[in-house]
Amino acid sequence: MAIREVGPRDGLQVESPLPVEARVEFILELIEAGLTCIEVAAFVSPSRVPSMADASAVLKALPADPEVSYFALVPNLRGAQMAMEAGVGALTVTVSASESYSVANVGRGRDEASGEVDRILALAAGVVPVDVVVSCAFGYAGTDPADLDWVAAQARRWAGTGPCSLTLADTTGEAGPPGIEEAVERFGPDFGLHLHETRRTGLVNAYAALEAGVRRFDTSVAGLGGSPFAHGAAGNLATEDLVHLLDLLGLDTGVRLDRLFEASGRISQLLGRDPTAVVRSGPAAGLRRA
Repeated sequence: MAIREVGPRDGLQVESPLPVEARVEFILELIEAGLTCIEVAAFVSPSRVPSMADASAVLKALPADPEVSYFALVPNLRGAQMAMEAGVGALTVTVSASESYSVANVGRGRDEASGEVDRILALAAGVVPVDVVVSCAFGYAGTDPADLDWVAAQARRWAGTGPCSLTLADTTGEAGPPGIEEAVERFGPDFGLHLHETRRTGLVNAYAALEAGVRRFDTSVAGLGGSPFAHGAAGNLATEDLVHLLDLLGLDTGVRLDRLFEASGRISQLLGRDPTAVVRSGPAAGLRRA
């Protein structure tokens, strides 16, 4: 079972900027909770996403730990170069299956953006692993339908460019269990799933994916997140919601739920948010006894 924590990037990108020191402390708390795969920053224009400024400073302030993988999101070749120069351990590269969201997010159409993925994969080959995150893989904002044919065509081309993994993102919460099952039928279960809670379907979609064999998930502590360029995007599936569910199912994550609750409560307080329901209520009775 693999959980990539995206709170320090996806979670904070829509919030008012926090100092580098606060962002680093947040990441260290997540590591203390047992999370070993963390998206810590984005190498994007600070004029467009002010909360992701000083990405290099965040990376350089983090301790080297062979058991922890630090990811950085990059939208283009220049961002990838900057992230690699800063010593990042792995890259997440975004491209959108929705033409309209692609233009809003990166200023170019989806096919042109997909070509940029080719160039990033070539740059990173043999240096750092790359996970290609396909935004709006299940549709966009209630208007653009899912286009898994396009995703499949791009994935075949990327596989020939350089080694990479694939994550499908439900950026505006369009997916339901049937859509998840269709994706597994199309790609097999070896892909990551990045779920948002726009329509409060994130956890049920995660369960449907688990039943279908998916074992990689992106989540954000406290349910933080959302895209500043996607109409109607809500926060991510909360890390504590997924870990709590997995604990109930007896699936090992290596994450300490009590420490995760503490980290979630602290970042919620820092950002002036209410804690998530599972943090307010505490774990289910069976987990308390355990």
